[in-house]
Amino acid sequence: MNLLITAGPTREYIDPVRFISNPSSGKMGYAIAAAARQRGHAVILVSGPVSIKPPAGIKLLKVMTAQNMLSAVKANIKKCDALVMAAAVSDFRPSICCRRKIKKAEMSTVIRLKPNPDVLLSLSRQKGKRIFVGFAAETDDLKAEPLRKLRQKHLDLIVANNVAKPGSGFAADTNKVTFYSPDGKPLPLPLLPKIRVAGRIIAWIEKKIEKSS
Repeated sequence: MNLLITAGPTREYIDPVRFISNPSSGKMGYAIAAAARQRGHAVILVSGPVSIKPPAGIKLLKVMTAQNMLSAVKANIKKCDALVMAAAVSDFRPSICCRRKIKKAEMSTVIRLKPNPDVLLSLSRQKGKRIFVGFAAETDDLKAEPLRKLRQKHLDLIVANNVAKPGSGFAADTNKVTFYSPDGKPLPLPLLPKIRVAGRIIAWIEKKIEKSS
């Protein structure tokens, strides 16, 4: 298969030295890329700013903002059989980005924001027969919100995890997730190393493509 995978956070700049972001380390997305490559698949990895060495044998595209990530995914979507959106894309960005550092005395205590594009929702018209996999990082509701995203974004699979739980939050080496798909029952996995979670995701995609071919 040809897989397009996103990983890591995005940064939305207020000025050249300040930005809005999140704690995503990119470990889950990079593990998915590694697992896919180990199973012989071709991988394009679109990554936000992380400090992880990419797996050997993949094509790495580095991006910074949510808009950068959307552009990179759009440019490569036609080449892929499956898209796995593991990146933690910032939902909002400052409405104005100053080109110079704002002096502390000049800094407003209010930062006006505007929504970023939803990458998966923006690509729903280009889905065709491609497999779309999304992630839902939640802190309490691990069913209703992932199911809403599954339906709204026309996904084949959504991987939900509670980032408030020890071992399944940002930057951890393990993850405890539940798979939700439109035609199947919830599949909760035990706490596993992220590379093993990644292997389960790739195996799910392989089986889905095999059934549809």
